[in-house]
Amino acid sequence: MTSVQTTPPSTSPRSQDGESYRLSLPNTARSAGIARNFLTSLLTGGPHQGVIDDARLCVSEVVANAHRHTRSSLIRVQVTVGRDQVTVSVADDTLWTAPTTGGTAGSAHNDPVREGGWGLFLLDELALAWGSDLCGCCAPSHKAVWFTLAGDAGAAA
Repeated sequence: MTSVQTTPPSTSPRSQDGESYRLSLPNTARSAGIARNFLTSLLTGGPHQGVIDDARLCVSEVVANAHRHTRSSLIRVQVTVGRDQVTVSVADDTLWTAPTTGGTAGSAHNDPVREGGWGLFLLDELALAWGSDLCGCCAPSHKAVWFTLAGDAGAAA
């Protein structure tokens, strides 16, 4: 079941004042496309028309990563549309565990033959800022990956 909810603006330091929207998706291969269309519908015809392509690419990558790399039953997308910026956060319900050492994370974009591993590189190139938050009370339970794009008004400033 897919649900959409409008909420008051978040007080998170990575977000800005504006309208906040939430979308809960089942963790399926179709989730990235649904999130992409949801974000497009929020930005079309507004002051952030110029960042739609970057926003679609970034949200697709982050939601696809949540689908591929977690067993979460739900993927949650939150979009805050402000006057100068758009912030998107993608969270899942998989328990967070500390990363292991010895991997080759971050080097995928240096391998021209490899097809995957470009998501965080794209965020780094396209977003004004991006990062991850640990969610949960005293013990972190899951992770949310977020990115902020400068809107047309922010780019002109």
